[in-house]
Amino acid sequence: MKKSVRKAIIAGNWKMNKTRPEAKALLEEIKPLVANADVEVVACVPFTNLETAIAATEGSNIKIGAENVHFEKSGAYTGEISADMLVELGVEYVVIGHSERRQYFAETDETVNKRTKAALAAGLKPIVCVGELLWERECSITEEVIARQIKLDLYDIPAEDVKKTVIAYEPVWAIGTGKTATADQAEEVCALIRATLAKLYDEETAQAVTIQYGGSMNAGNCAELLSKENVDGGLIGGASLKAADFNTIVQAAVNG
Repeated sequence: MKKSVRKAIIAGNWKMNKTRPEAKALLEEIKPLVANADVEVVACVPFTNLETAIAATEGSNIKIGAENVHFEKSGAYTGEISADMLVELGVEYVVIGHSERRQYFAETDETVNKRTKAALAAGLKPIVCVGELLWERECSITEEVIARQIKLDLYDIPAEDVKKTVIAYEPVWAIGTGKTATADQAEEVCALIRATLAKLYDEETAQAVTIQYGGSMNAGNCAELLSKENVDGGLIGGASLKAADFNTIVQAAVNG
């Protein structure tokens, strides 16, 4: 990590877990553990937990994020939540284009681009997820897949807005599988993402963007992953649901 150049961010992605009382209890447990961390700490929680989470973390250094957002401001989109609705609650971050959204809910690079633009326009900080399938890695086309996603997901977004955007590299084959990219593999792809940003924009913009690793980072492997120059944090799944494990990752980022 290069914390002197860009922000280090550890964000928990709770997925479809925790009732409101459980969410409050977990955040109350996490708060004192990370209170003095000099990295950005984020909890991205289910929609039903947002108001509870914002109230529970008031006055703390924990930021709250949502797990998805729609690209329209309002309208006949049953079951969807707009960026303005999230901002009104006090949400600061939003996960966009997670591999599970792409796999199970037919999200595409086009809709990821539209959601990212909507989030930025409303003042949210998007965490845009990219990553290759196992088959794509085995076919040695990781570079092409990642570059294509970056170009499409950030299409027509100006450099000043890209600097407000977090990119999360999550190899799809390492999401919820227990498999993890090696630290060298993570660094290689995060460096590729930064190089792609430099080509699309410029080196200053590329250096300013926080790039997280998001594939089964846990208490056991976080220190090695976060020691890499282009890995600026983590988008944490299962380990974010355990206060002690999440804190271990946060502290590894502090020391990284």
